[in-house]
Amino acid sequence: MTIAIRMLLLTFLMGAGLAGCNTMEGLGQDVENAGEAIEQEAEEA
Repeated sequence: MTIAIRMLLLTFLMGAGLAGCNTMEGLGQDVENAGEAIEQEAEEA
């Protein structure tokens, strides 16, 4: 492999990793918000 191909591959993998982290963070926030909404409804009942 040439250095250019290695650099391109490394850049792609780093970008994919960063996107994955952001996606999981967003999923965690969505689940947390859903849990809070359920808790709030339960308290009102």
